[in-house]
Amino acid sequence: MRSLLRDGLSFLGKATPGRVLNAGQVVASYVLSRLTGHARAWGLPVALSFEPTTSCNLRCPECPSGLRSFTRPTGMLPAELFKKTIDEVASRLWYLIFYFQGEPYLHPQFLDLVEYASKKGIYTATSTNAHFLNDQNARRTVESGLDRLIISLDGTTQEVYQQYRVGGNLEKVLAGTRNVVKWRKELNKSTPRIIFQFLVVRPNEHQIEDAKALAQAMGVDDVWFKTAQIYDYQQGSPLIPTIDYYSRYANNGNGTFSLKNKLVNGCWKMWHSCVVTWDGKVVPCCFDKDAEYRLGDSQHESFRALWHGQKYKGFRQALLKGRDQVEMCRNCTEGTKVWG
Repeated sequence: MRSLLRDGLSFLGKATPGRVLNAGQVVASYVLSRLTGHARAWGLPVALSFEPTTSCNLRCPECPSGLRSFTRPTGMLPAELFKKTIDEVASRLWYLIFYFQGEPYLHPQFLDLVEYASKKGIYTATSTNAHFLNDQNARRTVESGLDRLIISLDGTTQEVYQQYRVGGNLEKVLAGTRNVVKWRKELNKSTPRIIFQFLVVRPNEHQIEDAKALAQAMGVDDVWFKTAQIYDYQQGSPLIPTIDYYSRYANNGNGTFSLKNKLVNGCWKMWHSCVVTWDGKVVPCCFDKDAEYRLGDSQHESFRALWHGQKYKGFRQALLKGRDQVEMCRNCTEGTKVWG
């Protein structure tokens, strides 16, 4: 609870008049768009996801990076492109997550990019499989100013962990976690807030309580239990949990499954956030993993221009009219993350 309060105060501490005004504009434009059915967007995104790389060292079964199934190219985010975009939106941007696909720590300048954004007063976060948190990287992570470090756990024994984190080594994850905990203490820092993220699937659902106990024993601040997105869920999957609370999909009792959430027209994410791929393509959200719905290119146009451009406006309008007509949205479970 203390770490949650500290984290909340840290987030609120990033507030500036420009960011507060921008957040108000974004909320007002979304509410008005929903009420009138006419898409309009004021301000700039409150939150942004930047993809350091599509490369990954693991082969997780429901991840395009792990499956090597992208049709888009694999590469590393150019530092110049990142800085150009951040410079343009920093006065309005409140939250920045360094993650989309791939493993962020494979980017050789990753922590330099974190430090650049942190010095702009932006709340920064990342998600990692923690295989590269050696002593040096752990220290630099703490020194970078990163506010939140999400570590994928997904199992408390190697046998269970490797069933989803294919090619992964649980002991490396735990050793990396210990390194960050150690350096945060030695440098007398309150950040980053360290979180174990546990993707609940059938092979690991029996270790939920073990994950909580492990986090407490290691000095990890919190555990988040996340529901898993399954691509071909209609006929069932060995990954769908038997614990209904942690499943995004309802068992219809006849061998088929359906999405629990009903698709509501309009989507808050389209007004307050977006994702920028490693090569500058701007896509609507994290469900567009192969960047099929490209709404702009930050390499060749200003972010403000593309955010308010006709392509983005047309996409927002399409969601207001019929979200179920957008292929990407049909397996969307926005709002089904379960917090522990």
